[in-house]
Order: sequence, then C-alpha cells, then structure tokens
Amino acid sequence: MTFGGWQKISLLDFPGKISTVLFTNGCVFRCSFCYNPGLVEPPFATTIKEDVVLKYLADRTNILEGVAITGGEPAIHSDLPEFLRKVKSLGYPVKLDTCGYLPHALERLIGEKLIDYVAMDIKAPLAQYAAVTRVPVNTDFILKSISMIMSSGIPYEFRSTLVDGVHSAENIVDMARLISGADAYYLQPFQTSTALLNPDFLSKRAPTRDKLEVTAARCRKYVKRCEIRG
Repeated sequence: MTFGGWQKISLLDFPGKISTVLFTNGCVFRCSFCYNPGLVEPPFATTIKEDVVLKYLADRTNILEGVAITGGEPAIHSDLPEFLRKVKSLGYPVKLDTCGYLPHALERLIGEKLIDYVAMDIKAPLAQYAAVTRVPVNTDFILKSISMIMSSGIPYEFRSTLVDGVHSAENIVDMARLISGADAYYLQPFQTSTALLNPDFLSKRAPTRDKLEVTAARCRKYVKRCEIRG
C-alpha cells in the first residue's frame, strides 16, 4: 500500500493517544471545501511506501500509541485490510477516518477487528448530499454506514465541517437527527485555507461561533454529546 501524506507525530488525531497519521490518495467525493485537494484527484504528487511506514512504526513502539488512517478516503483501497493487519501485529490500535460511502469495506474492517476507533464525516442532510459532495450519491450507503458504526461496539464519532452559506442551522440540526442517539457529534468550523478543491471557496467562512453554540445546543436533543471543535 502507498500513501500520499504523513504526519509522523500527532497529539490530536486519535483521541487520548500519541499517533502517527497516514493520508491515502483518492476519494469518492469532490467536496468544494476539501482541505486536501492533492489527495483527491490524480495525478498524485507523493507516494510513500508501506515498508517505510512499517519500519518507522516498528522502531517507535515505545513512543507511539496509535495509527490514524485518513485521506482522501482510505476505504477505497483494496489493500487497506492487509496493511492494517501488519499495523495491528505491531500492537498498535487503529483509527479510521471515513466519509462512510463504502459500507461493504467498512463492514469488513469492523468484522475483522482491524479498527479500534472510527470517525465518519457527515457532509450534509441526505437531500443535499449530492450537491455538497458534487457526485451522484446513493444515500442508502450513508445510512448503512451510520447504523453499522453505531452498532459496532467500538468507540466512534461523527463530525461535520461547516461552511456558511452551505450549511444552515437547520441543515446542522437535520444532520444531528440523521445520527440520532450517537455518542458524539463534532461541529467543525470551516477554516480558511490556501488550497481547496474548489478555489471559489477560498473566500468562504464558517458560521459564527455564537450561531454554532446555539445550534450545538439544539443538536443535543438528538445526540449524547455535541461540541464545537476548532
């Protein structure tokens, strides 16, 4: 397996653990506000081979406490399960970041106990998924992944990156309703970036903090925990 990016040490990406973060190339969605445009569409500029990563992990079992796999969308890679088996053989727990659009792949990873924490992005209310992700969307896949994650027995979170003019307060509450009963839902304000998949979004902003605080309180009617992250 190969990777398109690597943050060797992180204190933030895997809750409660010092982790290394691996970024996979390729994604099923084309969200305008994507922060990692270089990981979405080929040609990909960076290729990091798994043997380099595995040696790094093997040499640092006394420092690192986990491995986070993000992207792009990691679940599109057929060799991900085999790579994760190698990571697990070194004793590391694994966190997966996913858009939730490949429930068959997610089912395998959960069933084979290859992931220990999963974070799924909720992009929009179901009726707006295709517009926000800019691809045709079978929303049954999203629903299946949500159900699978919530019944998996492993720690999980849902999160949404929120852009003013794209996500209204009602949209956000609808997304909380979509994951009704979930353990955790994080509202992530859109951050201005120098590189986005859609350059038209470089001038966009997040909803104000005050508005998000009010909306988060409304979301707590549906989820056990809703916080603003970032």
